[in-house]
Amino acid sequence: MTYLQAIIFDFDGVIANSEPLHLRAFQAALDEDGLALRDDDYYARYLGFDDVGMFQRFAADRSLDWSERHVVALVARKGIKLQELLHTGAVLFPGAADFIQRSAAAVPIAIASGALHHEIVEIVSSAGLADLFTAIVAAGDTPESKPSAAPYQLAFEQIGQRRQLDLDPQRTVAIEDSRWGLVSAQGAGLRCVGVTTSYPAHELPGAELIVGGLGELELDMLDQLCAAPHARPR
Repeated sequence: MTYLQAIIFDFDGVIANSEPLHLRAFQAALDEDGLALRDDDYYARYLGFDDVGMFQRFAADRSLDWSERHVVALVARKGIKLQELLHTGAVLFPGAADFIQRSAAAVPIAIASGALHHEIVEIVSSAGLADLFTAIVAAGDTPESKPSAAPYQLAFEQIGQRRQLDLDPQRTVAIEDSRWGLVSAQGAGLRCVGVTTSYPAHELPGAELIVGGLGELELDMLDQLCAAPHARPR
C-alpha cells in the first residue's frame, strides 16, 4: 500500500452479523424484568452503545430508577443469553474473513468495538482470525464508549505502539456500520468507510466511502481514499 497505513474495524455489524443476536439477547434479559424492547427502538436509539450504556439509556428513556448493581446484573444476564445464541451458527458476514486476511497481509489491523472482549475473541478465534489483529479494544477498555472518540483513539495508539510505527490518522481507515461509530472515528481523526449492513447509506453521515459490506471492499479502494484530500463530513 502506498498511502494506507492501518485499518481499524468495528465488530458488530461490520465483521460479525451479531446485531440481531444482541437485540434478541437484550430483549430476553429485559423480558425477565417484564420490560419490552422493540426492534425499531433498538436500531434507532441503542445500537451504538455498549451493554452498560444501552441499559442506562433504556432506563433513562423510561424513567426507571435502576441502581448500578442492577445494571451490572442485567449486563451479566444479557451476556448469558448472547452466549446461548452465538453457538447457534456462524455469524461472520460473507467476505469478511477473506478481506480481514488480505488486510492483515498488507497493513496492521485492529478492532474498536463496544462488544465485550471475550465475545469478540471467541468469534474471531473460531474463524481463525484472532492472531491477525494487532489490537482489540472492547467494552470497558476506555472510560467512554462510542460515540466518544476514545475507542478508536486507543486502537490507533496501540497499533503504533505495538508495531513501533508513527501512524498518520489521515492514512488510517475506520470501517463502521452506524452513525455513532462514524462520529467516534471522526473524533479520532480517521478516514471513514461506511457499510450498509445495519443502516442505509443516507444514515451514515461522514462516511467518505460507502459499500454494502466487507465483501465489496478492495484494499486499493482504501489506498485511494487515503491518497485523496479529507472530505468535509456530510
